[in-house]
Amino acid sequence: MAASLIHRLRCCGALLVLLAGAALSGCAGVSETIAPAFADPAAFELYDCKQLETERKQLAARTAELQKLMEKAETGTGGAVVSELAYRNDYVAVRGRAQLADDAWRRNRCRETPPNAAPVTSGPQRPDIKPAPKR
Repeated sequence: MAASLIHRLRCCGALLVLLAGAALSGCAGVSETIAPAFADPAAFELYDCKQLETERKQLAARTAELQKLMEKAETGTGGAVVSELAYRNDYVAVRGRAQLADDAWRRNRCRETPPNAAPVTSGPQRPDIKPAPKR
C-alpha cells in the first residue's frame, strides 16, 4: 500500500514538472517580442559607433553564453523548469539591450571595423628605431 502511494506521488511530481516545463516553454516565443521592454530605451543614445561595436560584441557573447547554459540545463531532470527559472529573465534582458544597441547602430549608420585593419601611424613602428637624420 505504501509503495503504491509513493509511486503515485512520484508520478504526480514528474507530471507536475513536465506541465510546468511545458507552460514555461510557451514563454520563449513571447520573450522575443517583449525583450525591449526589459531594457532602457535611452541606454545607447550617446554612444558613438566604436562604443556601440564593443557593446554589441559583448551582448552577443553574453547571449550565446546564456543560450549554452539554458541548453545545458535542459538536459537534466526538470531541465526546462531550471532553464526558465535560472536563465530566462537574464536572457530576455540581454536580448532587449542587444535589440536597442542594434537600433542605435542602424540609426548612427555605423559600419563594422574590418578585422585586419591596422592603425596607420607615421614614423617608426618600434621605439628603439630612430629615424635617419636629415641632411
